[in-house]
Amino acid sequence: MEPLTKKEKRELKRQEKLEAKEQNIKTRLLKRVAIWGAAFLLLGGAVAGVFYLDSAEPSQPALLLDAVSPTDWTKGGEESKAILIEYSDFQCPACGHYYPLVKQLAQEFGDGMQFAYRHFPLPSHKNAELAARAAEAGGAQNKFWEMHDMIFEHQEEWSGKSGAGAQADFKQYSEKLGLDTARFDSDLDSDAIKNKVENDRQSGLRSKVNSTPTFFLNGQKIQNPRSYDEFKSLINDTLSK
Repeated sequence: MEPLTKKEKRELKRQEKLEAKEQNIKTRLLKRVAIWGAAFLLLGGAVAGVFYLDSAEPSQPALLLDAVSPTDWTKGGEESKAILIEYSDFQCPACGHYYPLVKQLAQEFGDGMQFAYRHFPLPSHKNAELAARAAEAGGAQNKFWEMHDMIFEHQEEWSGKSGAGAQADFKQYSEKLGLDTARFDSDLDSDAIKNKVENDRQSGLRSKVNSTPTFFLNGQKIQNPRSYDEFKSLINDTLSK
């Protein structure tokens, strides 16, 4: 190979400097692109996250205290001016005491009052959550209120038993009600029913429920009435407003 002339050497150095300068510019540009790309990805993820949080269905329904939710089990008239909501625990003795009072109110007022039952199983009652799921499993076969009544009416029988013993009782109730017992057993442990019970409980916690039974009449928490007549009077006063 022939040696380069001085002129060719100067030209080569100039070319090398230009290439080095161009490479430096490209490197800085690529770094900027990478930084902005990461920023846009983060921003896009944040926006997507905000959109998801804003638009996705909540894990639990919005249960209003002065209105019923489509997920509620209700009795009475949908257009009534009196809406009574109870947060209850099937194993709670006080709830068992109020059960016949509330049932009588629903029967007497008929469409004049709307009643909604919501689950609030207390941790101290070992079979309460299972009982709530049993009622929901009955509801899955259109027998919620029948199972609700049977569980309350036999509260003393299953309350003190083990979980397996209580579950056997609930299955026996499902047989008496003419339910598909295989489906009842399956529904009892389904995620859908567990979520329904938990959703009710969470709505109670959001509403500052800390004991059972807790009643709300048109969104206002009321002191547990001491008698049927006192309960009836509260609802009549609401209807007269």
